[in-house]
Amino acid sequence: MEDGRISSAAHAPFTVVQNAAPANVVERYKASLGGDGLRILECLPQIMERGAESLTPAEKELLKWLGVFYRRPTPGKFMMRIRMPNGFARSEQLRAIAELSRRLGNGAVDITTRQQIELRGFSLDSVPEIWEKLRSVELRSLQTGLDNVRNINGCPLAGANPHELLDASPVVQDLDRIIVGEQGNPQFTNLPRKFNITVTGCPDNCTHAESQDIALVPAKKAGRVGFNVLVGGKMGSGGFTVASPLNVFVEAFQAVPVVVELIKIYRDHGPREARSKCRFAFLIEEWGLSRLRAELIERLGHELAFQGRDMRSSSHADHLGVTRQRQEGLRAVGLCVPTGRVNPEQLDELARLAAIYGNGEIRLTTAQNAIIPHIPADAVGGLLAEPLLKQFSPRPSLFLRNMVACVGTDYCNLALIETKSRAVALSEALDKTLGSRGNPLTIHWSGCPAGCGNHQAADIGFRGFKTRREGKLVDAVAIYAGGQTGPHAVAGEEILETVPCDENFPGVVANVIESYRFDKEAREHARLSDPLFAAADTAGLASWHSPRPVACSTGTN
Repeated sequence: MEDGRISSAAHAPFTVVQNAAPANVVERYKASLGGDGLRILECLPQIMERGAESLTPAEKELLKWLGVFYRRPTPGKFMMRIRMPNGFARSEQLRAIAELSRRLGNGAVDITTRQQIELRGFSLDSVPEIWEKLRSVELRSLQTGLDNVRNINGCPLAGANPHELLDASPVVQDLDRIIVGEQGNPQFTNLPRKFNITVTGCPDNCTHAESQDIALVPAKKAGRVGFNVLVGGKMGSGGFTVASPLNVFVEAFQAVPVVVELIKIYRDHGPREARSKCRFAFLIEEWGLSRLRAELIERLGHELAFQGRDMRSSSHADHLGVTRQRQEGLRAVGLCVPTGRVNPEQLDELARLAAIYGNGEIRLTTAQNAIIPHIPADAVGGLLAEPLLKQFSPRPSLFLRNMVACVGTDYCNLALIETKSRAVALSEALDKTLGSRGNPLTIHWSGCPAGCGNHQAADIGFRGFKTRREGKLVDAVAIYAGGQTGPHAVAGEEILETVPCDENFPGVVANVIESYRFDKEAREHARLSDPLFAAADTAGLASWHSPRPVACSTGTN
């Protein structure tokens, strides 16, 4: 070790296309391994021998390339992020994770907004044993943190959704094999920053596509089905930036090379100075969409079709409850997993139910929920009567239904407030105060500005921070309203700057919701009577959206 970095002297030379000399600390850490953070794997035996208490700042960051995360709130205990492309899982995989959590972890498992699972509370010397178990069920944790392509999202009902334009999950799986594969791929381990991708053929906006660095969304052109390409979306690094149309239409067989070359453009030309300005959106801001499109065409060596008709609907599906599948006689049952937190016993039971009522598949959603597909219609009643469904309801209460929460201070290094139990408590209070009237709202919690809870993409969003009240440091949130994804995506706007998370908090939120509902109904009425909206909607123009929502007028307490 030199200056907290890992010496690369013992490693074979490694070449990756990259920009100028390292300009931030993570770039320096990567440079110490020849530009490939994945090579920390070669140092893992020595790191384990020294023990977690001896980890350097460089090692804490570089271990994230392996999916191993040092957690400051739980000294000596780590988190592992497990890749599950498209949110697809099998019963034996969930059973393996449950066993690992029970035997080596702390019994806390989280479904994330990227449709994957995080295993918590294990010691560093358990990593090889965990990997061996995961490999036995075809799971891996590589390239799930820092400057990598994260778990690739897709409609959780892909291949079964009766409304989908096409099954996009094969594209997701092909991309994952190329970008990560079984051993990791050094072509994609030196990105300037994290990189999020969604590929979906579902018209019902279930993946927050517009918040992604690259999103392929359903489209038609000249009788062909495929995708329009959106680029430059993000959540953190300054807030929600809505992805822009690249004016490109691709069919499924063209999708993988287009996405791969876009990632490589970002790898080769993306900014690498201040970490808060390194996302793909900032390269696009510098270049413009026309230059990006031209560079993509040059790399591919052929022209690209201009965008087709956007087939996204104006509705949003959470896929909860009983859904008729495209396959005759089969149903999918979506279960609400409150804030995505499960224990090993629940995970085992979910696996058992999927095996006996379905075909052993489980689908995870971006709303931190789980779906059991491929259930014969005459078996649905038996599943609905199972005890687990009292905890993971297919018919959750109005305010629990679309409640999403990041990990919060329980386990996250960045979080400033506790989120998950607070989110559940808020939903219960709102159910009592506001009852079951009205349509469900999306309510999202982020424990810090990083925005992992996608708070600016929700009807109501909370961003946590600390504030002082009567000389004491207390938990508080800024409240956002009016966010949404889909063809008319817009970032939620901050309407209340500082709201302490005290006994008055549920009442403040209830007032915000009532005001927001009133404004939303008024906006919807105005929009439906707007001939420009009707024309744009008929033409499938994703780049057109209605005016930004009017901020709620509720005052602070």
